[in-house]
Amino acid sequence: MSEVAKNELRDYTADRRMVMLSGMAVIAGVAGAILSWLLLRLIFLATNAFYYHRFSAAFADPAFNQLGWKAVFLPVLGGLMVGLIARYGSDRIRGHGMPEAIEAVLMRGARISPKITFFKPVATAIAIGSGGPFGAEGPIIMTGGAFGSLLAQVMRVSDAERSTLLVAGAAAGMSATFLAPLAAILLAVELLLFEWRPRSLVPVAVASVTAAAVRRFLLGSSPVFPMVATPAEAISHWVMPCAVVAGLLAGLLALMLTKGVHFFEEMFEKLPFHWMWWPALGGLVIGLGGWIYPPALGVGYATIQRMLNGELAWSLVFGVLLVKSLIWTASLGSGTSGGILAPQLMIGGGLGVALAHFLPGIGPGAWPLVCMAAVLAGSIGTPLTAAVLAIELTHNSGLLLPLLLASVTSYGMLVLLQKRSILTERLARRGYHLSREYGVDPLETVMVEQAMHTSVFALSSKATRQDAAEWLRSMESRGSEAWSHWQRLFPLVDAEGRLAGLLTRKQMIQAARRSDLGCSLIDDANQNPATVAPTDTLRTAAVKMAESKLSHFPVVDAARRLVGMLSIEDLLLGRSRQLLREGDRTRVLRLRWPFSRREHDKVVQAAEETVTARKAEGMGQPLEHLGGFASGDTRDDPKDDTAEHREKLDKLAAEGDRSRG
Repeated sequence: MSEVAKNELRDYTADRRMVMLSGMAVIAGVAGAILSWLLLRLIFLATNAFYYHRFSAAFADPAFNQLGWKAVFLPVLGGLMVGLIARYGSDRIRGHGMPEAIEAVLMRGARISPKITFFKPVATAIAIGSGGPFGAEGPIIMTGGAFGSLLAQVMRVSDAERSTLLVAGAAAGMSATFLAPLAAILLAVELLLFEWRPRSLVPVAVASVTAAAVRRFLLGSSPVFPMVATPAEAISHWVMPCAVVAGLLAGLLALMLTKGVHFFEEMFEKLPFHWMWWPALGGLVIGLGGWIYPPALGVGYATIQRMLNGELAWSLVFGVLLVKSLIWTASLGSGTSGGILAPQLMIGGGLGVALAHFLPGIGPGAWPLVCMAAVLAGSIGTPLTAAVLAIELTHNSGLLLPLLLASVTSYGMLVLLQKRSILTERLARRGYHLSREYGVDPLETVMVEQAMHTSVFALSSKATRQDAAEWLRSMESRGSEAWSHWQRLFPLVDAEGRLAGLLTRKQMIQAARRSDLGCSLIDDANQNPATVAPTDTLRTAAVKMAESKLSHFPVVDAARRLVGMLSIEDLLLGRSRQLLREGDRTRVLRLRWPFSRREHDKVVQAAEETVTARKAEGMGQPLEHLGGFASGDTRDDPKDDTAEHREKLDKLAAEGDRSRG
């Protein structure tokens, strides 16, 4: 590969606009922190108004109300208000926010209505303030994302850049709510960005860090859930296997919660009245559950803190695992507005409190924290985010190993047991499909020179229309089989092999049928055709094909010498190599012992039969590499993957030799 080609190929596609987006991300970060602070104050204001009948934005918890049976009807009133806002304000406020953010990024060009920025926090404050068992983080993610989208919509940016700013605002909202900048960045990567590129990662990180810094001035710098630090020596050898057990049980709990939400969504959809009334009906379930177990109401931060302080009462276990789980799944399925992170942390903590009675002791609140992260990881499919969030919430890095192991275990089990997560099921019901897996594009790893045809029918730049007529007669004499040949473009080259022009098959036929056959064929050709270089990647070629609507390109080197031809079918080579990489299972090393002599002979015989069969197919004969171009050869080119076949053949032969040895 030439030095020029090496310099043109880069590891990253970022450009100077990344710096501009990072500057805009600072604004989104500041706005995310302010919006987070405002939403928390709105929630406290609504809680004081509903349960304590006072106008105050000071902290208030509905669990300590003294209203008795009257409190049952407050969530109904809150649900009715949310339903009215959703119907006459914006129906996009329904739900917990993150599926809506995903949909905006992938399906709507990151365009979010300005009404969301106002109605979403108001509806969330009413829903949580009236006793709804939700968290503030999901709506804040949606609200921060809405601000980032609005910021991008007033500027001239692409859809990809608009999506970056939307996710930057969303990450800023979560970072400010939980004082968890790293977890917010990981959440963006694992859930919202659908890519891992510097052009988006850097602005999102800038917004998240900015929001966390501003949050320190607004809400302080203390961890959200202070916890006794776990020393390294407290992690015994039995802790790690027990973390796997905790992860499996947390995964099952996450699966049950996901199924519960989907069940109630389906039940509400079958009701014979308008969806505006559903949140009120869900509010009735909340009111009854809160009457039985008041700590299940609201965001539940106080209850989470009790778990992390080491409280192990069974009443806490049953109240959280039964009452909180039921009212949360039922109310979320009703389509009200509220987040899912804090409730799942609380429910996972309840499982951890139960397991703390049986598993080896680590420290106060250790198993509840491990199960919190594991339930969250399995439910929304973000193991790294869950583990890091647990550490940032408590500043207890001593539990890193069991947190990671339990989170990955829960995540791995849920990936195998369910097709969709709690975040993507609703999108699937709307007819959308998205993949949560990221990988390098196979077309990015294959060069044009590895996939192009090198046996090409080319004409001299001095050729005339008479040559085209002779070609046409040759094609017609061969019949329909000749017209199925892969080549659709016909290059004209000079004496040094440089590309001088290009004709399509239609242009060749038209030139052959003209009356003045003595005219130069170059006059009928495109003398400045689009080309690709042999050192381009197939992805670059695919982009050029998509932009130009052309399916074939001549391949020229730095001196503009024609070296091959690339067709759209050749792009499949990159995909086929990926399939071969994932599906071709081969044994690289063969162990002689403890195989018996009979098994050894079977291995040798199988290798010899494979080599013989492949030689019989003609795969052992190398193709002649045509450095020049045939003047009239229109035979099908068997492609230049023979080297790959020879490599496989040599590998099989080597295996046979090793077996004989």
